[in-house]
Amino acid sequence: QVQLVESGGGLVQAGDSLRLSCAASGRTFSTYAMGWFRQAPGKEREFVAAISRSGGSTYYGDSVKGRFTISRDNAKNTVHLQMNGLKAEDTAVYYCAADPPWGLNTLVTASYNYWGQGTQVTVSS
Repeated sequence: QVQLVESGGGLVQAGDSLRLSCAASGRTFSTYAMGWFRQAPGKEREFVAAISRSGGSTYYGDSVKGRFTISRDNAKNTVHLQMNGLKAEDTAVYYCAADPPWGLNTLVTASYNYWGQGTQVTVSS
C-alpha cells in the first residue's frame, strides 16, 4: 500500500512559478515510479509528468513540456513538480499518483494504483 499527500497548490498570476510536492508513505519509495495528473472542471484527467523509480527517466505531457519539471528525492520519499511560466489553462486540481508500469502505459490514468487527494492550482490571467 502507498499513501500520497500533495501540497503546494495555490492562486498565482500568469507567468508565475509554483512548486508542488507529494509525500509518499507505506511501501519503499524507490520501488515505484511516480506521476502527476491534473483535472480541470468539466474535463478528463490529464497526464502531466512522470518519473521513473531512480529518477533517471521522465515523461511529460505536450502541454507542459519545457515549462514543468518533475523530480524526486528517494531519501525523503517525495516527488516534486516545478511549474514555471504558468498559464490560465494550467488551472486544475493536481494529483500525484504512484506505481505505474514504466513505458507507454505510464501516461495512462488507469495504469496508476495509488492517488493523492489533489491540490488546487489556480492561475489568474
